[in-house]
Amino acid sequence: MAPLTILVASYTDSIYTLSFDPTPLTGSPTLKLLARTPVGYHPSWIASHPSDKSLIYTGLEQADGEVVAIKYGRGGTVEEGDVVARAKSGGADPCTLLVTEDELIIGNYSSGTIATLPISTSVPYILSPNPWTLSMPFEHVGRNKARQSSSHPHQIIFNPLNQTEKELLVPDLGADKVWRLTKQSDGKWSICGHIDFEAGGGPRHVAARGTTLYTLLELTSKLAVHAFPLLPAPPTPLTSLFTLSALPIPDTMIAAEILLPEPNASFPETFIYTSNRNDLHSEGDTIAIFSLAGEGQPELVNEVRTGLNHVRGMAFGGDKDKYLVVGGVEGGGVKVFERIDGGKGLEEIAKLGPDIVGCPTGFLWY
Repeated sequence: MAPLTILVASYTDSIYTLSFDPTPLTGSPTLKLLARTPVGYHPSWIASHPSDKSLIYTGLEQADGEVVAIKYGRGGTVEEGDVVARAKSGGADPCTLLVTEDELIIGNYSSGTIATLPISTSVPYILSPNPWTLSMPFEHVGRNKARQSSSHPHQIIFNPLNQTEKELLVPDLGADKVWRLTKQSDGKWSICGHIDFEAGGGPRHVAARGTTLYTLLELTSKLAVHAFPLLPAPPTPLTSLFTLSALPIPDTMIAAEILLPEPNASFPETFIYTSNRNDLHSEGDTIAIFSLAGEGQPELVNEVRTGLNHVRGMAFGGDKDKYLVVGGVEGGGVKVFERIDGGKGLEEIAKLGPDIVGCPTGFLWY
């Protein structure tokens, strides 16, 4: 198998390019730094264009939010990218992006705004300097006053369960809601519904399968489950469970990422993987693994110590999603794990230290 390329978002000023070789001619799997591309302050989220994977977008988490387009592949390599366009993000601290064929959809965390920009796969890449913006509703300060004093959109994805129209799902950590948006006849996105969560839960990221929505609550370290019919039918809460087995969970610990890879021939069983942060254990943060024997019925079956601190981002990649790349923002660097035991376990097979890759926050298998 040829080496695989991984792009790494970070809380530095750069996007890193790594080479992961799972089957070198001699020795164990290797993870190497190929290049770093300086783009600006805290490029914490990266996403590729759906029809041109060499075109990458990132958001700079700063008060005067900015998005950047980077083009890879110069000289036939993917090592270092070239910044080809910049624009304002329409708010403060853009922390999530969704790239469509002709539109960049931006979630601005601190300002509580959703914004869009027209884009293309050719020069000038970003077609307008002026984003359209939508301020998310906010009713009152939440239970966690330090984190819920305003709206905080933390992810934007298409609802994979809605095959009749494009619908956005936007977890709002500040409002304890997941907003549902559809596009109107004027081409603008509009709120058409929402899902409520427990006070102080802080919904961060979501995943969906079948007719069920799984939501990771950052502030209470819980996995919330809803039956999730199409609009206008309301969702129904089914259950919620903690992402750690050791209770009570310290207030300083928070959840971060949820992944729900598609079953395949190598991994026919369905598992949910969630990351936990700020564990004081000597072996670092855990990745919780939930089985899904029945839809909407997750069961915590394993907790894997990562040796990383503040595990914010992780992503599956490689043949049959065999590998999981994980980063420690506050220590430990970047590691690649291999799925074992049919997906119920993870085994570390390669790593790079924090002196080589600083403050990794997100990943993209190129």
